[in-house]
Amino acid sequence: MRWRDGLALCGSALLSQPLRSLLTLLGVAIGIAAVGLLTAMGEGLRGRVLDSFAQFGTRVVTVRPGTLSSGGMGGVLASARPLSIADAEALGRLPRAEAVVPIIQGNGDIQAGGRQRRVDILGTGSQLAAAWRVRMDQGRFLPPSRDGRTPAYVVLGAKLARELFGDSSPVGRRVRVGGASFRVAGVMEAKGNLLGFDLDDIAYIPVDRAEQLFNREGLVKVHVLFEAGVPAPAFAESVRRLLVERHGREDFRMTTQDDLLGSLNRILASLTLGVAALGGISLLVGAVGIFTIMTTTVEERTAEVGLLRAIGAGPRQVLGLFLTEATLLSVSGGVLGLALALVLVVSLRGWMPGLPLEPDLSLVLMALGLSVLVGMGAGLAPARRAARLHPVEALRAGGS
Repeated sequence: MRWRDGLALCGSALLSQPLRSLLTLLGVAIGIAAVGLLTAMGEGLRGRVLDSFAQFGTRVVTVRPGTLSSGGMGGVLASARPLSIADAEALGRLPRAEAVVPIIQGNGDIQAGGRQRRVDILGTGSQLAAAWRVRMDQGRFLPPSRDGRTPAYVVLGAKLARELFGDSSPVGRRVRVGGASFRVAGVMEAKGNLLGFDLDDIAYIPVDRAEQLFNREGLVKVHVLFEAGVPAPAFAESVRRLLVERHGREDFRMTTQDDLLGSLNRILASLTLGVAALGGISLLVGAVGIFTIMTTTVEERTAEVGLLRAIGAGPRQVLGLFLTEATLLSVSGGVLGLALALVLVVSLRGWMPGLPLEPDLSLVLMALGLSVLVGMGAGLAPARRAARLHPVEALRAGGS
């Protein structure tokens, strides 16, 4: 039997029961569509989170006070000396250092024109705008310190400025932050949310003013931006040596932005694969459908199998015919599933533009290949049963 004749025979067998064949391949199609849609959501989420972190730069070393030392109760945070503003200034003078951003975080009340809000307050330095790639919508960012003291200026996030001053410009006007008077230096462009943290609803004040406002010693962390072309491990080592020299020992922790993005990428990629695996469970439903229809087909076509064997078809040819039918079902279902997934992604992008969707072709093609294997695996047992039928017994069983 020529392969074209075999394909024609398999096609006619499937078309002879169109409704049953359609319902069977729909099981596979739904599985492929589920994998495609869920992986698109996972990849979209991964891309959005990584882009949100990357907007603050990838050439960054972050230093935090304290070291994790093992103890009887597990890791215990211990710090002999906090990170100071002087430490941050020293890091900014390192060779190949481009900018330094000291950070103190807190929250408090901000008042302006009879309006009051409780907001997040970020104490930082004048180089934050350059290091975090921040653009100003109005005015300018915080000025540098003069003689160890920074003027009492505040920069408002876009949302905060709008809620306090409406459509009028707040630049140059006075506000009270935590009870202290500050002059508005500028308003930042809208940045959106980062992991649920609204970057547009923050007041930025000088870091030394934040120390007084929150009555604390030391910084929460320091970001050090280094020049392009400098290896991150080498620059991190220079940061470590400087702080050890200043503190007398290594009582701090360091991470690079590349390390953070790499770890985050691995976590989100694992999440995407896990979501894809959940969608892949739907393929098992399709496998059960293919197994059921192929088992029923063997029962119904016993006489046909006997006739094929009687005119010279060998067991391998019969096995190949039934496996081809199962494969055609799974491939047709996979192609239909791909089309369905594409329609769903395009429709959801139109209905919900904010939903992150980024189809991953490699994962979808992998799912399509898996559907073919699932179809062949599900059809193998019925096909082997058909191939083992004795010609005379098959003809007798079919005739009865």
